[in-house]
Amino acid sequence: MRVAFATCSLFPDGWDDDQSAASLLSAEFRSWDDPAVDWERFDRVVLRSVFDYHHRPDEFLAWCRAVGAERLRNSPELVAFNADKRYLSELSAPTVPTTYVHAGEPLPDQPGEFVVKPSVSAGARDTGRFSHASRDAAVALVGRIHARGGVALVQPYLADVDRSGETALVFLGRTISHVVRKRAILRADEVAPAAPDGVGRELEVAHAMFDDDLVVPGDAAPDDLRFAERLLAEVSERFGAPLYLRVDLVRNAEESPVLLELEAIDPVLYLELTPGADRTFAAAVLAS
Repeated sequence: MRVAFATCSLFPDGWDDDQSAASLLSAEFRSWDDPAVDWERFDRVVLRSVFDYHHRPDEFLAWCRAVGAERLRNSPELVAFNADKRYLSELSAPTVPTTYVHAGEPLPDQPGEFVVKPSVSAGARDTGRFSHASRDAAVALVGRIHARGGVALVQPYLADVDRSGETALVFLGRTISHVVRKRAILRADEVAPAAPDGVGRELEVAHAMFDDDLVVPGDAAPDDLRFAERLLAEVSERFGAPLYLRVDLVRNAEESPVLLELEAIDPVLYLELTPGADRTFAAAVLAS
């Protein structure tokens, strides 16, 4: 089987975390927007470090459709669903309460700390954590999101993020592979500062996303795992079983898991943190 790992022009040789699995598959790294690539040469085209897709989402989704459901993993239909965070309103699972603010609509009142982010975004781009004291900054961020043609999401900031961070459950094939913990990246009363140089600045992602201690191996409570497995089943019923899925959870004030984000396009899978995960991923690609 000939396999391509789709990346972007900023990472022509792929992301570090994907190197071992690519080697096991003899996969070739190819930029998704390179017009010279003949994608029909490959039996599988696996979305990996396509970290710039949110800058040109319409072009990217058109490319996904052109590659086609037979080759592309994950499927073009699942990618289109997952590309806009308004998918949160379509899932049956409890999510962080979310208000969608369209162009011309005001920022709603919030009783405590809250988060503003675009509906199409990655790497905490244009994402901020605010309080009543910094409401003007939140209004300005919503305005920037609208000026770019986007929809703003407004969510309460859950205190558990500061206490325990996010729990990310990584499914490879139809099976849980590993779990990691990601610490909080948003500081109070500011938009997450973008990386000051290099690819981080070009992608406009948050500086904290490049911190060495951002993510550590973790474990999931039984109710976290049941929650994530139900989400996997729901996604599979609608779009077919994904090759990979990362389910990012936090706990609400009642200590129940709620969905923060579902990652089916370009998530870092943290294969390097779990012995054997690269082999599990390679096997899942071959079986997909």
